Amino acid sequence: MEPPTAPAPLPETLRRLHALIEERGLNRSEILDSRDLAARTLLPEETVRTLLEGRTPPADTVNDRVRARIKTMADAHLTRTGTRMSSLAADLSRRLGVSAVWARQVCSGDKVPSVQLLHGLVGFFHVPGGETAFTAEAAEVLHRALLPLLAALEPPHAPEPATDAPAPAPSGHDDVRAIALRQARDLPPERWNVLNATLQALLDLDNDQGNP
Repeated sequence: MEPPTAPAPLPETLRRLHALIEERGLNRSEILDSRDLAARTLLPEETVRTLLEGRTPPADTVNDRVRARIKTMADAHLTRTGTRMSSLAADLSRRLGVSAVWARQVCSGDKVPSVQLLHGLVGFFHVPGGETAFTAEAAEVLHRALLPLLAALEPPHAPEPATDAPAPAPSGHDDVRAIALRQARDLPPERWNVLNATLQALLDLDNDQGNP
């Protein structure tokens, strides 16, 4: 028996987004725009709305997803560029080494592409997320699209206070600096440089004053 599949993290991401939107008094329909999210995820807008409302969309197969999302992507490409399907199919035929008829059937959602052709379509259309943009379940695809929104709304994490007990006072200046730097090991490189220079200046000042 296969192990149970772990639940998708979409509900938790939506919970955090809703809390931040309410906390900041933002317009929920603008932040969670179902039409924009549908365009970015290649999902039907109705599916996006269903997921945003915490409901489960109708079940589908991997082949269903691949056909539908490639058609959505191809249609958007034709609308954006003003080209015809015949031109797109001919271009794909030259670039990917398949017949123009097969390319047209794939872009129309009538045929399921091979793994090799699917990989080629990812490169041709510059699809973020690679092949999983076509094969992953709708909840997973939407979740990935929402993560940048969540990152933009969430405040940066404050550094956790140090919990280590203070070290006993060492006898040498070099030991003091070494211990201090080890305790500050999580600082970014530019902070390391500032800390190191500050300690060195303090030690030089102490030496100038004749302290042991």
